[in-house]
Amino acid sequence: MGKTLAWFIKQFRRFKSHRYGWHGNYSSWEQALQHCTGYNAANILEKVRKATLKVKNGEAAFEKDSILFDTIEYSWPLLSTVQQIAIQHNNKLSVIDFGGSLGSSYFQHKKYLGQLEEVKWSVVEQHDFVTVGQKEIADGNLQFFYSIDEAMQSRGAHHVLIVSCVLPYLEQPYAFLRDIAEKGFQYIIIENTYFNPGKGDRLTVQNVSPVFYEASYPAWFLDYEKVKETLNKYYDIDQEYINTESIYLDGEKVLYRGFVMKIKPGK
Repeated sequence: MGKTLAWFIKQFRRFKSHRYGWHGNYSSWEQALQHCTGYNAANILEKVRKATLKVKNGEAAFEKDSILFDTIEYSWPLLSTVQQIAIQHNNKLSVIDFGGSLGSSYFQHKKYLGQLEEVKWSVVEQHDFVTVGQKEIADGNLQFFYSIDEAMQSRGAHHVLIVSCVLPYLEQPYAFLRDIAEKGFQYIIIENTYFNPGKGDRLTVQNVSPVFYEASYPAWFLDYEKVKETLNKYYDIDQEYINTESIYLDGEKVLYRGFVMKIKPGK
């Protein structure tokens, strides 16, 4: 295998050209879609499925976007946060991982999650991912659901909702934020996400590098402060951080970042 995350980033930048990456400034989702070629969802799912099974079976250390690596690159801000949350709940942790693929973050941090007394890791994903996840990937801790409400009905209230680099790919991200803010999670973590380096929101089209798969779809660069403000009716900022990944927009380096919000007292 012989790949590390540094290789992953190097290959991504190798294909950074006018053809690949994030381009444009569109006025609507519909307009952006007109400039997209789409993607082969079945092909992407199959690549992710094969890679995830290798990780689950101990044949690889880490999977990210269907690519396998021989060294795990941990998200230390995320890991330290969920460990702190578990301590508050007698070393027990329950997470809804929205858009969590086939459990990438769960397997990425499983070594440390295994030290907890109890872990409920519930992935909410697209229909076909959930079907595969339930059939081939799920275990006693990791389960897959078609919606947040289904996960809560099945496994009860969860301590934390993780949204990892998902907001850019939702047609109506602020409606989603307003919805999750009312569900009563103790913590919401917006993890490893890129935002607009300028003011306001910007809608682009992302042409995915062939290092991963052939695809093209709309992608938001959201206003960081506006995202936080959308949640602050019910939540206060607990911490903010910068992740290790970065991309380029108009030749400018954009760092991935994240933040943790804790529900306000009495909410």
